[in-house]
Amino acid sequence: MKIIAGNNKANYNYSVSNKIEAGIVLTGSEVKSLRINTGSIRGSYIIEHKGELWLSNSFIKKYKNSDDKNYNPSRNRKLLVTKKEFNKISGSIKQGGLTIIPLSLYFSDKGFAKLSCGIAKGKKNIDKRESIKQRDWNIKKQRLLKNN
Repeated sequence: MKIIAGNNKANYNYSVSNKIEAGIVLTGSEVKSLRINTGSIRGSYIIEHKGELWLSNSFIKKYKNSDDKNYNPSRNRKLLVTKKEFNKISGSIKQGGLTIIPLSLYFSDKGFAKLSCGIAKGKKNIDKRESIKQRDWNIKKQRLLKNN
């Protein structure tokens, strides 16, 4: 598994409850561009439109040897999930307070581009400070155990 892009702010801003793996529909030049690590999912989000999931606001740089004149690097890209997963996602979104966010973009062992998504709930500032305290304490604890 080769990770192309990650959304580091996702774990800071959201508390992820479930993770789902989804395929992503790309053109040939986009796949070649991703193979040389020129993609980003920072600030991207997933929307539901007409019974389908779409990755919006993700950036994939144009492949330098491509002859595509009208290439849009931040176009909406369709996500491929099973009907069961889609029903699970749409049910949790309609439930209220939950959203689906992209966590990482990677190539699977078979060479397919995949997107790891999470069903998450937004954190408040108090929760964010608590997670920072917990992370700092874990670092200090590891240092103490290492020195002893």
